[in-house]
Amino acid sequence: MDAEFIRELFTGFRPVTVRRLFGGAGIFADGVMFALVSDETIYLKAGENNEADFEREDLPPFCYQAKGGKRAVMSYRKMPERLYDDPEELAQWARKALQAAQQKAAPKRGRVAAKKTKSKR
Repeated sequence: MDAEFIRELFTGFRPVTVRRLFGGAGIFADGVMFALVSDETIYLKAGENNEADFEREDLPPFCYQAKGGKRAVMSYRKMPERLYDDPEELAQWARKALQAAQQKAAPKRGRVAAKKTKSKR
């Protein structure tokens, strides 16, 4: 799955950028990674606002083999196959995935700032 195909797939949502990482790719909107590609499969960010959507459709999480042979599970879930042919519904799922990614990213920035402030005292 090449970057041009991915950008075209998400045109009904908004412009996205695709960056290679870890043998796959990250899909970004507004500088936030909301989806990833691994083994020709797209996974969307899952969070409080959309986890039930993935559960309802029994869509698996993205997993990989971590150091020490442990299985790591990330908060990205397989995108429904039908979305590859339905740009309007894909845009709805992508909006929720971006929202989940933005919500997840926001607290991290706050914690880092708080740590820096505490360490300077």
